[in-house]
Amino acid sequence: RGAANAAVTIIEYSDTECPFCKQFHTTMKEVLSQNEGKVRWVYRHFPLRGLHQKAAKESEALECANELGGNEKFWEYTDRLYAITPSNDGLDAAELPKIATAVGLNQSKFETSLSSGKYASKVADDERDAVSAGGRGTPYSVIVGPKGEKTPLSGALPSFEVQRIIDSMLAS
Repeated sequence: RGAANAAVTIIEYSDTECPFCKQFHTTMKEVLSQNEGKVRWVYRHFPLRGLHQKAAKESEALECANELGGNEKFWEYTDRLYAITPSNDGLDAAELPKIATAVGLNQSKFETSLSSGKYASKVADDERDAVSAGGRGTPYSVIVGPKGEKTPLSGALPSFEVQRIIDSMLAS
């Protein structure tokens, strides 16, 4: 999300059932709107399986949305899921196809994609990447500056703190 050639990239590792991730999703939308053209947001899956049993399948659902509608529908689906989930495994799995329909995807194709499990390995790969990058909980993000410098963020920091890091990277 954001300009592909942005000077700053924020890679977020997130769990769709994490209440802090839900909060940070709103923060990231603010950060993007405040830094149009300067910041790119890359979303990666990091379901905390020991805490949130439903998050891995929800992560697969995001990938199914991407398969059926590209980047735009991935983000629409993600935004909608975070908007309606009560977090902590409170989202009924029956809502996943309804979200697909709400964002304009073919429900039957979505259900077929989701039930196939074909994105389980991608979600697991993202989890391994998160741990390799230093993630121990969610949300976990890495801000990559224009010179390749990296600043890790743990937790749902407020937008002014994320902005401070971005401003520092852009100023150097």
